[in-house]
Amino acid sequence: MTQVVNVADGRSVTMESWGRPDGMPIFLLHGTPGCRTGPRPRTSVLYRLGVRLICYDRPGYGMSGRHRGRTVADAAADVGAIADELGIDSFGVVGRSGGGPHALACAARLGERVQSTAVLVGLAPSDAEDLNWFDGMTGFNVKEYTRADNGLAAVEAKLVALANQVRNDPESLLESLLPELTAPDRRVVDDVAIRRLLTETYAEALRDSADGWIDDVLAMRQPWEVDLSSITSPVLLWHGADDVFSPVEHTYWLARQIPTSIVKVQSGAAHFSAVEILPRVLAWVKGTRTSAELQVQGGACTSERLRIQGVQQSAFTT
Repeated sequence: MTQVVNVADGRSVTMESWGRPDGMPIFLLHGTPGCRTGPRPRTSVLYRLGVRLICYDRPGYGMSGRHRGRTVADAAADVGAIADELGIDSFGVVGRSGGGPHALACAARLGERVQSTAVLVGLAPSDAEDLNWFDGMTGFNVKEYTRADNGLAAVEAKLVALANQVRNDPESLLESLLPELTAPDRRVVDDVAIRRLLTETYAEALRDSADGWIDDVLAMRQPWEVDLSSITSPVLLWHGADDVFSPVEHTYWLARQIPTSIVKVQSGAAHFSAVEILPRVLAWVKGTRTSAELQVQGGACTSERLRIQGVQQSAFTT
């Protein structure tokens, strides 16, 4: 059921939840661009996991009002307000791609309310020391983030045009990315069900404007205002080794800053592989028996290969 929640400064955000009503609440923070209806496990899978999955449109996306000048850290207050509205004291958080930094903001700023966090193919702060932020990144993203360094007008000019194109042809964004996709990403995107989910997500995210996309890109290239070293709950950092949209070095850098983190790098996987691993990651956040497959121990920072048997198409919404 779609629900509108009032947050700070007279704004409102739109959210939905799926799965078991009495299950463990887990927020899934969508990518860039993205929205509350993004790829997620089927309701039957969420029931088996014992999870209540909560998704919301970040400000400016979908049906949520814009928050001009927002930072990555501001996401924590919005998630906290949604949890308050739903009567939820503690919860888990999962951030995928552009949602990763926002998930870490929740872990750092909401303290004991966040039981555990998972970041899938996330980005490091743009001012990260000893990290070449653009190294290994696809040209599409380099151009997008470089425009942000040149100011709001430069970002708006490009993303408004792209958003208009997506509204006219929802397949166009994926089509424009195809030449830059690695083989693992092509395999995922070529799946008819997943491709449809991604296309529908982009269309809903940009239904009215490019505002959310613009503000996400600007926030990523500005200081996050998040103290990663203050995170005390377990954090799983998962990455596909062949990711060219969020290079894996970003995850290694994050791991060095977060004392409770563990890194899982999957060979033969890339950016969109985060869709496939999501059910297992939710199991880890929930702490179910299936999470043992990930062999994650809070407080340890290591790097090893995560073997994925592959999630059947039927595990995802259609």
